[in-house]
Amino acid sequence: MFKKGLLLGSTALLLAACGTADESTDGASNEVTEETTEETVTIKVASHLPPMTDVLEIAGDVIEDGYEIELVEVSDNIQYNEALLNEEVDANFAQHEPFMEVFNQERDGNLVALQPIYNAVVGFYSPVYDSVEDIEDGAEVAVPSDPTNEARALVTLEEHELITLDPEVNKTEASVDDVSENPYNLTFTNIDLLNLTAAYEDGVELVFNYPTYIAAVDLTPEDAVILQADEENMFAQTLVAREDNQDSDAIQALVDAMASQEVYDFLDGLAENGHLRPAFELGE
Repeated sequence: MFKKGLLLGSTALLLAACGTADESTDGASNEVTEETTEETVTIKVASHLPPMTDVLEIAGDVIEDGYEIELVEVSDNIQYNEALLNEEVDANFAQHEPFMEVFNQERDGNLVALQPIYNAVVGFYSPVYDSVEDIEDGAEVAVPSDPTNEARALVTLEEHELITLDPEVNKTEASVDDVSENPYNLTFTNIDLLNLTAAYEDGVELVFNYPTYIAAVDLTPEDAVILQADEENMFAQTLVAREDNQDSDAIQALVDAMASQEVYDFLDGLAENGHLRPAFELGE
């Protein structure tokens, strides 16, 4: 079963962060995040945009008897991790593992990546250039301001030989300071991930983006100047829980539903449009 919860507001999260969470009663969730009606356990999962929310809806339709998934909608890329850390939700589905790891480092968090679900096809879009061959010396490049997506953007540029990164740097931690060769003299501007589409509209020559966000201006990966390969799924969108509840029956039921045949078929259909590709094999 699937249902939608209330939007989590920043004020509510700040208040929750100042309070004391109840102790877990069964290892799956606590009094704040578990609702039991007629022996049905509600698993609260924070997310925010399609196709992530679509995946959760499908998972809610196929999850085993005795459980239901409640989508807790958030409005930015901060709330879903804060909500999970503060035990307001049981899991989230809105990020890749490197992004989660940075959050854990910054917040002394205990979040764990459980199951990669799909890999969004990301790349650079341009209101000026039609192909990589058209890129001119000194072009302005908009990359995300958060460290892991900044790294992903730079790795994509390196794949297409537009820059070279310091070979000693971890590819998931690279920043513009790690660019060792810049033959096109690209100039970099760090912009919040959710504002990159506006940068495209403002005429920035090269703009990194995800299909979900660039769709706001009626663009798809087919319109991108360059796309990232990421064949190892380093940046796959992943189901995330906490160390204290990751082995609970409820979370294991959630994992099974998220990596189900029905979800795979849905993602495989989207893959035909070039937007993403499934990041799990059935029966894993």
